[in-house]
Amino acid sequence: MLKSVLAASAAFLLAAPALAESVVVTADHLVDVTSGKTVDYPAVFITDGRITSVADARTVKWGSDVKHIDLAGQTILPGLIDMHVHLDSNPLYGGYSGLRFTDAFWAVQGVANARAMLEAGFTTVRNVGSENYADVAYKQAIEEGLMVGPRIVPAAHALGATGGHCDSTYLPPSYKAKGVAVGDGPQELRSRVREQRKYGAEVIKVCATGGVFSRNTEPGQQQLSEDELRAIAEEAHLWGLRVAAHAHGGAGIKAAIRAGIDTIEHASLIDDEGIRLAKERGTWLSMDIFNTDYTQAEGAKNGVLEDNLRKDREIAQIQRDNFRKAHAAGVKMVFGSDAGVMPHGSAAGQLRVMVEYGMTPIQAIRAATRNAAEALSRAADVGTLAVGRYGDIVAVTGDPLTNVRLLEKPSAVIKGGVRIK
Repeated sequence: MLKSVLAASAAFLLAAPALAESVVVTADHLVDVTSGKTVDYPAVFITDGRITSVADARTVKWGSDVKHIDLAGQTILPGLIDMHVHLDSNPLYGGYSGLRFTDAFWAVQGVANARAMLEAGFTTVRNVGSENYADVAYKQAIEEGLMVGPRIVPAAHALGATGGHCDSTYLPPSYKAKGVAVGDGPQELRSRVREQRKYGAEVIKVCATGGVFSRNTEPGQQQLSEDELRAIAEEAHLWGLRVAAHAHGGAGIKAAIRAGIDTIEHASLIDDEGIRLAKERGTWLSMDIFNTDYTQAEGAKNGVLEDNLRKDREIAQIQRDNFRKAHAAGVKMVFGSDAGVMPHGSAAGQLRVMVEYGMTPIQAIRAATRNAAEALSRAADVGTLAVGRYGDIVAVTGDPLTNVRLLEKPSAVIKGGVRIK
């Protein structure tokens, strides 16, 4: 009898809806990233993690059952979105220095990286490639309340060609090391798309060209054919997934755009034709124009090989100049820092460089909010402080529309209506 009563009680508790938790966040100012204007005395009401209304704090009242987060003297914005991170990477261990650690070390140390990104104001990140499905695991652990971090859009393993940037290129043949999602030919790469989706990928990452931090590849070198890239894009889109292509070289960039890839990562050596194609096709560019400051200053000390530093030096200024050119041409841009190449907590430093190379502060902020949400196909959830979106908020003391560097040190971060301590 007692067992049946307990079982019935447990079933009732599981079936009964939880009481809604309500929060109101007030501040002196709110940056409306859509209009580019500042709203005074906002009151953002959040219930069960989502925004239910945005009102004037001077004209509304709330009851004692509503938790009040008072950000007096501060300006609030939507939580930031970084479209290119590697949470299980660590810039302190470059070249061969990471081989002294066990395999699971990389997933474990990424827990701190996830928290660092959230504390830096990034409430959503797109993790474009990880080992052992670590980014899928982080997402699951965060959603289960077992770790602290941003909302994660995982790519799982990055696709690439045998011997290319996304393959394992540092070890001799006797190790038989091969990237998990490496494939050759359109059909094999279609299978890799299906496999990554099967195990939790919500975006597909592919390496179309060589890279800076791989061995035996050059950034400008195209490594997958247009037919292979098209097969990846078609297969991913069939499953409702978007595709991000690592592409430094001009030919690889253009092949990826023509193939229907959604975002081009790095885009360092993009030429005038590539800029024209990106604008015509509505392809997003995610250009990491900040991290070279760290890699050139600290890379050698961290074990990065001279050949990798050489490639970084050769493309750094070209990439920044092409960022300016693409933005001036009206190409759609999103914020992507490549955090993991430099410390995750410093990612917001890229906003300053984006402004130095042609953007206004509001344009740089939009790249990390509204634009990024649109490129993720998640504008109904993140990117703006509007009804229905998650209550993800970053606060600064001062006006970020005149000094975007304020976002490098947020005064408060709120995710889903919960303030991060």
